[in-house]
Order: sequence, then C-alpha cells, then structure tokens
Amino acid sequence: MSSRRWLLADQLGPHFLDDGAQPVLLVEARDLFRRRPLHRQRAHLILSALRHRAAELGDRALLVRAGTFREALARVDGPIEVCHPPSRAGLAFARSVPGLTILPPRGFLTSRDDFTAWADAYRRGPLRMAEFYRWARREHRVLDGPPGRVPRRPRHSGGTVAPAPPPIVEDEIDAEVREDLDRWEKEGMRFVGRDGPRSYPATHAEADARLRHFVRHRLPDHGRYQKVMSADDPLLAHSVLSSSFNLGLLDPAEAIRAAEGAWRDGAASLSAVQPFIRGLLGWREFLWQLYWYFEPAFRGGNWLAATEPLPAWFAGLDADAVEARCLADVLAGVRDRAWAHHSQRLLVLGNYALQRGWRPTELADWFRGCFVDGADWVMNATVVGMSRYADLGRVDTRPYAVDGRYIDELSDYCVGCRYRPDTVLGDLACPYTGGFDAFLHRNRGRLAGDPRLAAELAEREDPQVREAVLAQEDKRGGSPP
Repeated sequence: MSSRRWLLADQLGPHFLDDGAQPVLLVEARDLFRRRPLHRQRAHLILSALRHRAAELGDRALLVRAGTFREALARVDGPIEVCHPPSRAGLAFARSVPGLTILPPRGFLTSRDDFTAWADAYRRGPLRMAEFYRWARREHRVLDGPPGRVPRRPRHSGGTVAPAPPPIVEDEIDAEVREDLDRWEKEGMRFVGRDGPRSYPATHAEADARLRHFVRHRLPDHGRYQKVMSADDPLLAHSVLSSSFNLGLLDPAEAIRAAEGAWRDGAASLSAVQPFIRGLLGWREFLWQLYWYFEPAFRGGNWLAATEPLPAWFAGLDADAVEARCLADVLAGVRDRAWAHHSQRLLVLGNYALQRGWRPTELADWFRGCFVDGADWVMNATVVGMSRYADLGRVDTRPYAVDGRYIDELSDYCVGCRYRPDTVLGDLACPYTGGFDAFLHRNRGRLAGDPRLAAELAEREDPQVREAVLAQEDKRGGSPP
C-alpha cells in the first residue's frame, strides 16, 4: 500500500507531491486557531488554501476536520508520510506519531546538510547573510551569466508605481470559510484585525499569475523602491508574494529563475532583480537554516533593555489612536491588510518597539499572528534578531534603530504629520527621534562596541538634554504617540 502524503498548510503547491496518483491528506486542526489570536484574514487564507487544495485534488485528497492533528491522524488508515514540518513544535509532534515517515524539507534550495557544512566551516565569527548569499549564488549558479540590454526606464512621476496585481475573485469555498469563522467567533474564538475580501492567493494558479504579473510590471522598479515607504501606494514595486511562498504555493527556485530570466532578456536591470533574488536565495534561505542550525536557543534573550509588555493599543491594532503618521499608516495596513513590506516592519513597527524596550518574544508572537505570512522560523529571526537585536548578533551586526530623520528620507510620512522628524524635545518632538535618543542613553553600556552608535552617543553628551529626553520618553510610556 502506498503512503498517503500529508500536506501541511505550508506545503500546498505542486512541488510537494511526487506523482499524480499518490493519495493525499489535508487536516484542519481547530486548536491551532485557538492557541493565540490570529488576524482574521490570515485565518481565512489558511483555511481557504487548504480547502482549495483539497478541491483541486478531488478524490485523491482526504480533508479531515478535527480539534487536533492527533485526533485527525487517528481517523486515517494506512501509512502516512509528511515533508519536514516548518516549526520545532511541528517536528516534535511528527516524531511522536508512531509510523509517520518524515521526508526531507522542500521549498528551499539549500539542504540542511549543505548549510551546516558551510556554517561550520565559516564560523570564525557570527554568521552573516551576505556571506551566505555569495556562497548560495555560486552553489546554485544564479546570476552568473551575461545580462541582456536593459532599456532606460522613465522616472516615476507620482501616483502608483505599477499597475495593480491580478484581482482575487472569491468563490463558494471562501464563502464557506467566512461562515465558519463567523461561527467560531460567536463561539468565543478570538481574532484580530479586520475581515475583508480575500486579497492573497490561495491556489498555485492565483500565486503563479501574480508572480508573472510582478516579473513583468513591478520587478523592473523593485530595486528602486524596495526601501521606500508611501502612504499613497502601500504596494509600490513589491511582489506581495511572501504568503504564497510561506504557504508553499510557489517554488522559490522557479521564482528565482523567472526573475533571472527577466535580467537575461534585458527586461530588468541587475539592480532591480538582485534585491528580489537576494530576498529568496539570501534572506529567506538564511533565516530558515538559522532557525534549525541554532535549534531552540534562537528565541534569544533580552540583550538590550527590553522588558516592557506590548501595550493594548498596539497589540489590538488600534491605528486610530495614533497621531504619528508613519506608525498610524503602517498599523492600519496591518489591521486592514495583514501585511506591510519589510521597511515598514523594521523601521516603523520593530524600531518603535525596540526604542521602548518591548519584550522581543511578545513582539515576535504578535508579528506571527498579525501578518498573513507569519511563520515561526521567519519571525524569530527577523523580529528577535534583526529588529530587536535580542539574539546576541546572530542575524545582524547592529540594532535596527533609527530616528525620524531617517524615516523621512525613505518615505512621504512626515509630510502632514504633527511631529517634526528633526525635533527631539517638546510637543512637536518626533516619537522616533526622541525615542532613538532615549534608546541610546538607556543602552549606552551595551552599545559602546558599535562604532556607528557610539558616534551617535558621543553627539548626545549634554547631560541636561539627556535627562530631558529620558523624562519625556518615560512620560510617554506605553501611550500611543
């Protein structure tokens, strides 16, 4: 008897199956939605993707709805196999199931053994993504040939950067999911954020259409706008495909080759293509591998002074309570779309939490539940490591802390904001500028070894100003800015 392939909720693309005849198991475990509050749109996307995959596979698929995975597996006869689960908790559960065969991971280009060999050989000091990316490009022969001739693109002159991606059309499966979530809420299950028409792909076909649209219409401008933040155009030139990769709807190898093809054909420059490929072959691979390489200790400690709980207005996505235009816009984007691009996550959300000493593990849990692409292996490294520098520098070389002037350089947020990005004290003081100064003063002993931040500290030695800034930020406390 052939084994039934259990497809987890991050393994829903065609590259997680080997042939067209193997029976498939899909499980909806309701307890997963009870453990911590999820964004309503994230919960909808997960259920929709599972049910759409079951419908695509037809009679091959067995969709089991149960309270827990263990209850679901007890209803299935015959041998079962599963590709390597995406979290340590999932792997520990899989290992506890008698007779369950665990296959190697899929959806990544670099094997665990190859990464371990690279990391062990490289560990003269902290592991760095830039070094890994250079190694991975050579290993997988990416961007190693001559490019085509790229035509000059006109400078953006206002409005949206690129045409909107293909719309998502909800169907009867989405209607059924919405009815179920409405019922669960009435029965006491908690969600955060606003419900809305599904905005993200739930099938490989939808995700592939959006990838092809991105390569044609957005990729040529991706490098130019990758760090830009705009209240007028939340998408800019981003692919918004992170949830599709994290649900397993898209194979990163195919996306990398598609972007590489645009470069070879002269449709996009290296400066446009490289950031997209680096995000997949560099950061995505690196974070996945680090999660397993360091094992459970990667949750990190509080190396910086970070012991405050998340305030209720932030945890509950109360963007209307916030006057700082950048934070209000990004928090509203999370509330309304369960998404923000990486600059908004690091420079606006994570930076604000870092300055105020919010607990890294609480923030990581918040990101995991509130973002449509939330995953344990992603959020631990990006939030605990990059954003909060609570992992002792395993991911990044310095805390991701900046002031309001830097946010002003990369965005249109400061235009029309009641705060001034170059003001540290007073009613008009930017919460990020005053917060950055207070962060430096509170952590001066821990930051002395960072050349850039040490220089920033040296510019802020006036004791009267220092005490005024600290008093101002202490008064602000956990109140919305």
